[in-house]
Order: sequence, then structure tokens, then C-alpha cells
Amino acid sequence: MGRAWEARIERVLNAIPPIANTRRNHAIEHATIHILSQRLPGVRMAGRSTPSGFYVYGNVPTEELEAAVHEAIRRLQAGEISLAIHPHCGTNLVTASTLAGLATALTLRGKRGRWRDRLPTALLTSMIALTAAQPLGYWAQDVLTTDPHVPNARVESIRRKNGHGPVHFVRIAHKGS
Repeated sequence: MGRAWEARIERVLNAIPPIANTRRNHAIEHATIHILSQRLPGVRMAGRSTPSGFYVYGNVPTEELEAAVHEAIRRLQAGEISLAIHPHCGTNLVTASTLAGLATALTLRGKRGRWRDRLPTALLTSMIALTAAQPLGYWAQDVLTTDPHVPNARVESIRRKNGHGPVHFVRIAHKGS
């Protein structure tokens, strides 16, 4: 897909405020997780973005999270857009599982022969799909699910919640975007 099509897709997504804000928050979430992973090696964490901010799941000190979020916004605003893409993003998982599932289903749905005889081919096509999914997942993050352009982003609040394990919600404002 050419860059002109990608720009059109991004314009359409950014014309819908809840989607635009979720994409920006997703970029800030990824950048924050990158920074926290460097500062807190070995600490398991995950994130989930919403139109009003993002959640960080994991045993992360609030002060460390706050510093990382501010640094993430600053670095994205300075042009470090690669921070918006994360190798463990759910977008990659969805892309991989969708492609592998489709490849397997299309291979096994044939009318000729027993399905057990088609199983080796189904496994091969699903592995090929998983190989193709890696660059497609990164593309999907880049074009569809994140937007690293956060010129007016600011942290409104960070709240720690203790329910089923430690979780923080980071509320982000995007004024004038």
C-alpha cells in the first residue's frame, strides 16, 4: 500500500475524535512502556488505551510511571516516533492470529480428500501467514492503531487502582488537536 493511501487512512481515522485520541494515547502508552522497560528491567507490564488515556497493568511505582509518561510525551513531541511502535503490542497478536486462522481455515475447507490429509499443508500455510504477520502487524500499528503526533498532549492525572493486581490509569488531554 502506498504512502498516499496510508495518509488517507490516517486522515479518516483522525477525523473521528475518539479514534484519534485513542491512537495518540496508544502511542504515548507504547512510548511509556518502552521507557519503563528500560528503567525497570524484569518488571512485567502491559497497557491498554482508551480515548481518555491508558491503563498500565503491573507492579510499577506511581512516581516511576509519572516520570516515564512525561518523558514519553516529550520524546514523541521531539520526533522520536519509533517509540510509538512496540513489538509486544496486541495489534501484532491480532494480525498474526487472524492471518494464521484464515490460512488454516482456507486450507482445510477444501472438498477433496480428508481434512487430516490437508493438515500438513494447513500447518505450512499458517506458518507462512505468521511470518507475513510480523511486518503487517508493525504496519498496522504505524498506520491504524497509533499516532505519534501528540503536539498538545498533557497528563491530566495518574491514579493507581488495586483490584486484580496493581493498575494505573493515566488520563491524557489533547487540547487543540
